[in-house]
Amino acid sequence: MIVDWRLVTGNWEEVSTNYVSLTGAVGSIMNYKLFLVFLYISLFTFLSIASAHTVKIAGNIGGTIHIEPNDNPSAGQPAQTWFTLTRKGGQVLPLKECSCHLAIYAEPYTPGEPALLEPPLKPVDAELYQGIPGAEITFPKPGVYELQLSGKPATAGSFRPFDLRFQITVAAGKTVAARQVGENETETNRAAIGLAQPIIIMAIVLLSIRIVLFLVQAVRRE
Repeated sequence: MIVDWRLVTGNWEEVSTNYVSLTGAVGSIMNYKLFLVFLYISLFTFLSIASAHTVKIAGNIGGTIHIEPNDNPSAGQPAQTWFTLTRKGGQVLPLKECSCHLAIYAEPYTPGEPALLEPPLKPVDAELYQGIPGAEITFPKPGVYELQLSGKPATAGSFRPFDLRFQITVAAGKTVAARQVGENETETNRAAIGLAQPIIIMAIVLLSIRIVLFLVQAVRRE
């Protein structure tokens, strides 16, 4: 039987060409999917930051919120938060001139229900601002929250009372309950190690005594 190697070679070349084309198509599809995922993540991050930095206005007071890190807080982790309040005309309103109150609700919530969190406000220096309202917030779980910042003038008549509302999306993270369990386990392990240390030391001492006695007896026998 005579084999025409040109036909065999030609078939392999065709198979190789088809394989390369198929590999290129699969790679293009994968790159396209990765591009879509990257685009979705970037768009979601941009919208979250843009939403956080949207100026809210109530009466003659405007305000923006900033939360570390990068306006993308995680559940169970303390997040430094501050509010930039400005009067009409652009003058910054510091905390000392405002009797402000911060209330946090988990969405959705029923009007009239008590706030989930009411962290105390304190004056902070952030970016180019000094003495603006700030707080440390630990969101208990991921989800959407509404932060309500209300205030009235420390000096009557300097501005109208206001109520600003900001929606924040909290990413998944280490929940408060899980962190508490981890701390409890750490304390338990420390206590167990503390109890085990005297026992280990005693065992080492007894073993050392037995070794010494064995050596003494061995020397006497010789």
